[in-house]
Amino acid sequence: MSVERGRDWGGTGPLPEGTVIVSTNAELRSVVVDARRAGRDPPVVGLRGGDLWRTLGGREPDHVYVDQVTLATVDIGSALLDGRIHWFVAQLVVRRSWLYGRCWIAANAAHLGAWNLAPRAHPGDGLLDVLDSDLPIGQRIEARRRLRRGDHLPHPAITYRRLAAAQVEFDRPLPVHLDGERVDSVRSLSVRIEPSGLQVAL
Repeated sequence: MSVERGRDWGGTGPLPEGTVIVSTNAELRSVVVDARRAGRDPPVVGLRGGDLWRTLGGREPDHVYVDQVTLATVDIGSALLDGRIHWFVAQLVVRRSWLYGRCWIAANAAHLGAWNLAPRAHPGDGLLDVLDSDLPIGQRIEARRRLRRGDHLPHPAITYRRLAAAQVEFDRPLPVHLDGERVDSVRSLSVRIEPSGLQVAL
C-alpha cells in the first residue's frame, strides 16, 4: 500500500523473499539505480538507516526482522542531468556550499541527516518538496540553527513548493548531490516523482 499522510504508514506481513537490507542512503540508491538501469523494478528493501528510514519512523538501526514487518510503498525521484537519467530516494541537492551561494533541493524524504529539512515532505504522496534559497550569511546561520527542529520554515527568502515535477536553471554549473553523493555539475536540470516506485520494509 502507498504511504499517505493521515493514513497508516503501511501494512504488515512476512518479510518478502529476496528482500535487500540497506543501512544508508547510498546503499538504497544503489539498489534502485542498479534495478532501473537493468530495466526491472527494484526489489523490496529493508531499511535499517538513512533519511528515508528516519522519515518513515524506522526502528533502531540494529533491528532484526522477524516474522511480521511493516511494508510500505514509496515514491522515487528521477532527475535528467545533461541528457542522462539519475534516480534518488531521499533528496536531490544542488549547492556549492551550505555556507554560501544558491541552494536548490528536491526532497522526497523530510530528513537530511540530523536536519528536518523538508518538514512537510512525505515519501508516498506523489510530490517532491522543492526548496530554493540564497540567504545572506547571517540569515543562513540562523536558519541552520533551526534545521533540526524543522522550524526554519516558513522563511520569506526560502521558496518552498510541493510539485510532481520541476525544472530549474542556474547562472553557472553547480554540483548536484543525490542522496548525499555528488554525481555531476549542471546549469539546468529537470526532476520528477515516480509514484509508488519502491516497496520498503521497516
